[in-house]
Amino acid sequence: MVQGVKPFAIGETFQFESSTLKEHRTINVYLPLDYHPDSVQTYPVIYLLDGSADEDFIHVSGLVQFGSFPWINQLPPSIVVGISNIDRRRDFTFPTRNSKDKANNPTSGSSSKFIQFLETELQPLVKERYKTNGTKTIIGQSLGGLLATEILFKKPDMFDHYIIVSPSLWWDDESLLNLKPEINGKPESIFIAVGKEGKVMERTARSLFEKLKALNQPKVYFQYFPKQDHGDMLHLAVYAAFEKLF
Repeated sequence: MVQGVKPFAIGETFQFESSTLKEHRTINVYLPLDYHPDSVQTYPVIYLLDGSADEDFIHVSGLVQFGSFPWINQLPPSIVVGISNIDRRRDFTFPTRNSKDKANNPTSGSSSKFIQFLETELQPLVKERYKTNGTKTIIGQSLGGLLATEILFKKPDMFDHYIIVSPSLWWDDESLLNLKPEINGKPESIFIAVGKEGKVMERTARSLFEKLKALNQPKVYFQYFPKQDHGDMLHLAVYAAFEKLF
């Protein structure tokens, strides 16, 4: 007879009303195995875009747990903050002048509000609720990679480490690549990855890497995954990023 059945939890989920976005947002949080609110131990925070339970939260949290095992020692025990989506095309894109972009993504163009939400609401809330040490990483893929790149170019101090996978830099006729990043000593490291995803995706990801390297950033990494495509890139890319960055 089966006995002692109980839920198996790896963290917690909470909701709060965003005054910036004017909507309830759901946040999933993975906590390290030894996490205790009364402990003096503090932890880095990894912010995960596309962080719903049915998106990337569970498997990325598993990578973080695995990488922080003492016998692996790939990265320090870390808190993962998964941001559940409501409308990622709205939140992860800036306004576009491309008519095809507009037609295919009619709600697009509000990344500035979402960045404000991250900076002025979510990051302070995480700092208040959890035992953090001030080190922050962002992980974004596809349109999430576009958003992470926009933050890197415009507000690089928001995160210490950037993991940018298969970024949708084709958006708005690749206009983001025409900007000069406002990088001055921050961030500490940047990892860019792309798979076999077509000429435009591959070229623009490499262009991003070359643009950042030209700024003499000391820790900028690029990795090409010839056996992966847009659908199965993220897991291996994040694992490789952890190896390089930490």
